[in-house]
Order: sequence, then C-alpha cells, then structure tokens
Amino acid sequence: MTDLVAVDIGGTNARFALANIGEKGEISIGEPITLATSDYASLQTAWEEFERRCDRPVPRAAAIAVAGPVNGDTVRMTNNSWVLRTGALDDQLGLDAVTVLNDFAAVAHAVARAPEDQFIHITGPEKPLPDLGTVSVIGPGTGLGVAHFHRFTTKEGVRAYLVQATEGGHIDFAPVDQIDDLILSRMRGRHRRVSTERVNSGPGIVEIHSALAALEKRPVPQLDDRTIWERGLAREDSLATAAVDRFCMSLGSVAGDYALAHGASAVVIAGGLGYRLRDILGRSGFAERFRFKGRYEQMMSSIPVKLIVHPQPGLFGAVAAFQMEHGPMEQVL
Repeated sequence: MTDLVAVDIGGTNARFALANIGEKGEISIGEPITLATSDYASLQTAWEEFERRCDRPVPRAAAIAVAGPVNGDTVRMTNNSWVLRTGALDDQLGLDAVTVLNDFAAVAHAVARAPEDQFIHITGPEKPLPDLGTVSVIGPGTGLGVAHFHRFTTKEGVRAYLVQATEGGHIDFAPVDQIDDLILSRMRGRHRRVSTERVNSGPGIVEIHSALAALEKRPVPQLDDRTIWERGLAREDSLATAAVDRFCMSLGSVAGDYALAHGASAVVIAGGLGYRLRDILGRSGFAERFRFKGRYEQMMSSIPVKLIVHPQPGLFGAVAAFQMEHGPMEQVL
C-alpha cells in the first residue's frame, strides 16, 4: 500500500486530501480540505496550512494537479498568481516522491479509471465508454479544461491508456448563429482576441447574459457570474435562465469541435460547473449543437457523451497519475 497527499489546484481553490493506493491498485481518497488560492502566497504556505489542519503526520509523497501547462521546471498558474518550481517541490514540501501534472490531465486519468456507475448519460448512444480509441474530456469551470486519452492494447494483449493534456480552452471562439455573433462582437470591443474559454467557462455567463439583454434592448444588469448562475439554474429569472440555456448550447458546439479534432469515440463533460448542469444538459440545446457539424452530423450522432459525477475527479486522477509513474505497472494496467 502507498499513502500520499492528493492536491488539485484550480484557479479559485486548492483541494488537499489524504489518499491511499491499495495492494491491488485500488484508489481511495479522504475528505478534502479546500483552501482559497487567493488567501495564500504559494503552494508551500497552503501546504503548511493543510498540515496544521490534519490530525496526523502527512505522507512524504504527493500527486499534484495544477491548472496550467506542465511542461518544464516552472509552472505558472493560468488563473491565479502561484508559481510552482517542480524541481524544488521535494525540498519545499518535504517529499520523497511527487507527481505534477495538468489539472485536466488528472481529470482525464479519473475518467479512464472510474467505474461505469460514476457517469451519467447526456446524448448519443447510451453505452459504456469504449475499451479502445480516444475519449475527449471537457470541463467548464473558472476556465475551460480540455484533455483526451487514448485506450489501446499492448503487444502483450494488456489494455492500457495514455493521457494528453492540452490548452484547448484557448482556441478561438467560433460563433454559429447571430446571437453568437453578437456575443463575439461585444467581446471584441474589450479583447484583441476572444478565446472559447471567455464564453465557455463559469465567468463567461456574464458575457452571454449581457448580450441577451442587449438583444432585447434591456438595460444590461450588473450582476456577477455567481448570481446569474444561481438565478438561471433555479429557473427563477427569465433572462438568467436564457443565459444558462445559451451556455449549454455553446458548450455543445465546442464539445463537438473537440470530438472532431481529437478523433474521439466518446466525450465526457467534467468539472464542478458541468456537475451543476447535470439535470439541464440532457434537455437543453447541448445535444443538437454537439451534432451540428454539417456533413458529419450522422457521425456525431454516433458518439456517446457522458458526464462524470465522481465527487473529486481531479484528486482521484492525480493519484492515478502518481500510480502510473511510481507504482508497479500490473496495478495500473
């Protein structure tokens, strides 16, 4: 057995949890401790707070998922000010073994390892994720996380998978109809370039809400994203509800784009915001927009789209990545 600390650092919060890898490779995650990243100067000071809150000594191994590209010794967070120097984490945190990976690569690991009962169906054929092929993983939250993994069979006949992190949330926003055109036009007044993350993320609901108000020639309400989401998800405000529905449509479009780009056999929606939309996505315009790819509409209709409902996919996936890097391969594959 291996005891370790699992860490999932997002743009807003950092989650820490004690974790364990069993003798047969099974992963268990303890109750997480959530800290606001804005309250701490660095990962090291947040780690020290986590240690203070634990009721026992923490393990000397860690799996750390980070919201940003992990491709060198220095990792700069995409949506907060923390800077991680991966080569120094052993000394800074007192660790003997550490794995650092992109946060959505961790979610992709979780999708690859989670049992079927951790998914709910959104659209397409209602069947399990494929044993072979590529699965796109997309998650709206503070930003827009995108990754994919490929399942294959080794020469020895063993099933395996490989995860690819991406920064796909930063591709250009692609309008599909006149309302999308209006959203893009309004945003171009403030941004030289409009990425899809500016629309298809939690804060993007403000832009959608404002554009819909302008379309109806209403005064643009000065509401923050949290308020719009609360009102829209509760269906208690018609304009906020319309903004949430439009968000679902836009997410369907971009999810279909990633499926095409990745050559995906399935798509999984993840992230805290994705989970909050679980009761809405299936009856929204998401499915129609996902399929709306011209000559490839029939092919898109054959792709299952699911939502992962695991409570902590980032933590679970970070431990799975640690296991793949440090553990016996027979436990992983």
